[in-house]
Amino acid sequence: MSEYETITVRPLATHIGAEIEGLDLSRPMDNRQTEEFHRAFAKHHVLFFRDQTMTPDQHKAVGRMFGELAGVPFIKSLEGHPEIVEIVKEAEEVKTYNFGGDWHTDMTFLKEPAVASVLYGREIPETGGDTKFASTEAAYAALSDGMKRLLAGLTAMHSGAKSYGVSGKFAKSKVESMKINPDEAGDAEVEHPVVRVNPMTGRPALYINPNYTIRLKDMTVEESAPLLTYLYSHMTRDEFTCRFKWTADAVAIWDNRVTMHRAINDYDGTRRVAHRVTAVGDRPEVFPS
Repeated sequence: MSEYETITVRPLATHIGAEIEGLDLSRPMDNRQTEEFHRAFAKHHVLFFRDQTMTPDQHKAVGRMFGELAGVPFIKSLEGHPEIVEIVKEAEEVKTYNFGGDWHTDMTFLKEPAVASVLYGREIPETGGDTKFASTEAAYAALSDGMKRLLAGLTAMHSGAKSYGVSGKFAKSKVESMKINPDEAGDAEVEHPVVRVNPMTGRPALYINPNYTIRLKDMTVEESAPLLTYLYSHMTRDEFTCRFKWTADAVAIWDNRVTMHRAINDYDGTRRVAHRVTAVGDRPEVFPS
């Protein structure tokens, strides 16, 4: 017997990702649907929906199921909707960086970073443009006891410098289709625990990522690199990941507290457009050692 009554849940991989059928995201969920939606979200970390039709306001309503919405600092939002970021790569942008093309967790450069993101595929290439997701909860669980003891209590420094700082990738190589404005504020640093609690389950998860984590607290970048490089390689092992093939009007909703993701840049010559809302306001809690 299925553990769900109102939705159909089809897992994409062992540790992360599931396609959901039976929900129209443009309509409010009843109590039973809401409970089953959140239960599936806690179990699979990222949920995928096909053939959805949402207005910008309906899109924002889905995001508000997780908290207050905020646009991405340094990026111009969709006209009339400051909570929605339009992610675009034009067909003529060949051999250029695509937004979100490095493994990352959304907005960890904020003191109260992202809780969840809702990405709505508007124009999708026939081939290419998939997104990969990784479970940082499953990655932590697979570490040795010795490594878990080493990581207990460690703090990492996060910053938008690599992307939005004065010397970041967007300052050096403009993304013409998106208005991204790096400045000195992007170089600011905040600190978060290396291992945090998943508030939905109480389980530990790694909370570092190669795009926004710059070093371990009280260490130099060079001193931090061996451990962080090992962990990034471990976190993106195939068994902790899933890959989603986008179709027009598909939606992905992921938990930034226990995942990383990467947009694959293999669709040169084709336009790709997606709209994203992000709920913020989470303060990572240290997992007790």
